[in-house]
Amino acid sequence: MTGSIQQRLRSVNWEQLAESLWNDGYALTPALLSASECGELVKLYEENSNFRSRIIMARLGFGRGEYKYFKYPLPRIVAELRKGAYPRLAAIANHWAKEIGVPGFPTSHASFLKICKKAGQHKPTPLLLKYEVGDYNCLHQDLYGEVAFPFQMTFFLSRSETDYSGGEFVLVEQRPRMQSRVMVVTAQQGQAVIFPTRHRPVRGTREVYKTNLRHGVSPLRSGIRLTLGIIFHDAK
Repeated sequence: MTGSIQQRLRSVNWEQLAESLWNDGYALTPALLSASECGELVKLYEENSNFRSRIIMARLGFGRGEYKYFKYPLPRIVAELRKGAYPRLAAIANHWAKEIGVPGFPTSHASFLKICKKAGQHKPTPLLLKYEVGDYNCLHQDLYGEVAFPFQMTFFLSRSETDYSGGEFVLVEQRPRMQSRVMVVTAQQGQAVIFPTRHRPVRGTREVYKTNLRHGVSPLRSGIRLTLGIIFHDAK
């Protein structure tokens, strides 16, 4: 894999991803991280100095497994992904905001973080998640205060069917007056799934309405699975 992370982000067909987000409720990027970069991030998990907190999911009823929130300053790769992906996703977010008649978002991540800070949200939210055999993540939404960016990304750092099996990424969409829709996503190492943090607009026969989405991870059947979560809003 060649080029900087910023160059790789520029080469992505964001119009195609926007179309997938609108039609399907999620989008899968091409590989944005090399195998060595994924390995570098995996190694960070054991270095506690990189993180502000560690969460054991079973203790809180969140599932099984654990995750750690990075502290500021973020590792270089994490910071570049967060800063570089934000303006592309903000353009999509502002289109969605217009469709449902809500305020939009600034085009730079630094400006958006200032909004978070004014709302008392100043703790970084990017995180590494680790799952072993039998671990899973219950359906949830990553909301840490009144300010929330409408998209987030999960990067797959481990190799499916090589480092682990099972552990599929799951999205459940609750639709008004209809049964819920389930989406199961599998990805290769270095790819990312982009998905709504809370809800998405859907064009109905008469108007655009919102559906609610939650995400989780199915039980791991074998191996160890690590992922990087990029959440663009900060936490209280």
